[in-house]
Amino acid sequence: MIKKINFNIFFLINIIFIYIILCFKAYSDNFVTLGNDEAKVKIKIFSSLTCPHCANFHKNIVPKIKKEYINNGMVQLIFIDFPLDHAALNASKLINCISSDKQNEFLDIVYEKQNEWTTASNITEINENLKKLFNELGINISNFDKCLNNEDIENRILNVRIEAQKKYSINATPTIIINEEKFKGELSFKNIKKIIDKII
Repeated sequence: MIKKINFNIFFLINIIFIYIILCFKAYSDNFVTLGNDEAKVKIKIFSSLTCPHCANFHKNIVPKIKKEYINNGMVQLIFIDFPLDHAALNASKLINCISSDKQNEFLDIVYEKQNEWTTASNITEINENLKKLFNELGINISNFDKCLNNEDIENRILNVRIEAQKKYSINATPTIIINEEKFKGELSFKNIKKIIDKII
């Protein structure tokens, strides 16, 4: 009888463990990406959507990486949310909530118009600014509040942030991880290119 109970407990623990792994995998596979999943070089970009340095990286360095390495399948960029404030968290929730075919476009707009939507006196005004961007993409406004209030998405974003902090000791954004090695030094296309070229 005892052996049977122990087996049942063991079985239940295994099922729970597998479920947790599958849930985490489902989320980790849902990051906004650019490039081939089979690319030799994978670059994780941990950023906060209200961070000016992150916007600069996205607008000025990402296009160069895309032109030279993503279009030929050598590099994949993985954009991972690391929100530093409430406004960045809300913007991240919206990106994670919309369909995958709109995510890259919305991410581009959020960074391109960062100065516009972040200029506000409170979070309510910021949310209204984000709603305008949402509307520009032709996304159903009725989903806007649902996205902002989605606790599952919020918890996933914050849990990934916590795990990233532990794993990579992130102390600034953007933080760049190239094939699981933390990038150090001046963040420029030239310096990133040197590392990519050594790998490929």
